[in-house]
Amino acid sequence: MSLAEGRDDVFQVVWNLTSGHHEYKFFVDGVWQHDENQPFASRNYGSVNTIFIAREPDMINSTSSSPTPGRSNMDVDYDIITPTVSMSHGAIPMISSVDLEVSRHRIANFLSTHTAYELLPDSGKIIALDINLPVKQAFHILHERGLSVAPLWDFCKSQFVGVLSASDFILILKELGNHGSHLTEEQLETHTIAAWKEGKLHLTRTMDGNGGSFPRRQLIHAGPYDCMKDVALKILQNKVATVPIIHSSQDGSFPQLLHLASLSGILKCIYRFFRHSLSSLPILQQPICSIPLGTWVPKIGESKPFAMLRPNASLSAALTLLVQAGVSSIPIVDDNGSLLDMYSRSDITALAKDKAYAQIRLDEMSIHQALKLGQDANSPYDFNGQRFQMCLRSDTLNEVMKRLTNPGVRRLVIVEAGSNRVEGIISLTDVFNFLLG
Repeated sequence: MSLAEGRDDVFQVVWNLTSGHHEYKFFVDGVWQHDENQPFASRNYGSVNTIFIAREPDMINSTSSSPTPGRSNMDVDYDIITPTVSMSHGAIPMISSVDLEVSRHRIANFLSTHTAYELLPDSGKIIALDINLPVKQAFHILHERGLSVAPLWDFCKSQFVGVLSASDFILILKELGNHGSHLTEEQLETHTIAAWKEGKLHLTRTMDGNGGSFPRRQLIHAGPYDCMKDVALKILQNKVATVPIIHSSQDGSFPQLLHLASLSGILKCIYRFFRHSLSSLPILQQPICSIPLGTWVPKIGESKPFAMLRPNASLSAALTLLVQAGVSSIPIVDDNGSLLDMYSRSDITALAKDKAYAQIRLDEMSIHQALKLGQDANSPYDFNGQRFQMCLRSDTLNEVMKRLTNPGVRRLVIVEAGSNRVEGIISLTDVFNFLLG
């Protein structure tokens, strides 16, 4: 068995099997072992083997994917009993409605009885930006600090009034690329965050097709004693990456920014609380292909979109897709659909390095070239030297949640074992939408 590409905890082998009864075991570090999580049988002289029943293709659900000629029904070591099927086509085994509701109730109860205060780290620092800071300088700070978002402080109002994110930089670059843009590269040197936010409001009205009144969005925040469930719902309902945790006096004066809460931090608390009692959450043992979780590549005949791009696609196309599709990242694939890289909204801050944004044209720079610009950056979104993390459709929800608790991991790309062909994406937002029902 060889180590699966992009994974440090999965070994795999693809083997063609005839239909019928088969037995096997693993040779691990010089010791023969059977899989205790699968059916097994004892043989003579104390030998124990894992059992696998290979079925004929016509015994599989007729809506499932047809097996690729010359390949086994067993993609990887996890996928032993259940045929490989897409979640969107009624995958089996299905979890009972009772187990689903019990699991969701226990998670909701935990989140309702624990506060945002528990999300605060033992030590750390938070960077906030003054709204009178030039936009160019602000994005240099985001790039140098490896941040994708920073709260904004209004000195005159003595309060936090919003956030500056990678999405702002995307809109600015697209505005600079427009021939009719009112924002020039020279103005970017002195253009303040406050001025940009005002201009963004006008731009939003134009993009919305409504030149009239458009409500100014208030800062979405929470207090340290708000429950985690309320914090998670604020992130989900407002489609934001983080919610500032702010402590204020009773009259609202002297606000103190304590933390930037995210779904990653909340998931880490959930996992830490239930990790020694996983049996109390039956849904955690379900393979992800058997539950309505994530966004999957559509099958032939389906019309639902799934955004993917080739490495030679223009950066302009990538930014447009990020904005119009409302996604935070796009898989970069080869001609066979195999995963090569990911381009995320946060990658845009790499263009702040050496003022690269002033020296390029978005429609002339490829995604591959744009990603190379950020290779030397100290990005917190890298994990063990990798820019993205993968999982398999046979992985359990527990395994997926465990990987999503790692620092900087916001999503997992579902790939086919061996070929790394993209099959879907699971994000933190997907997990919470499923867990909270």
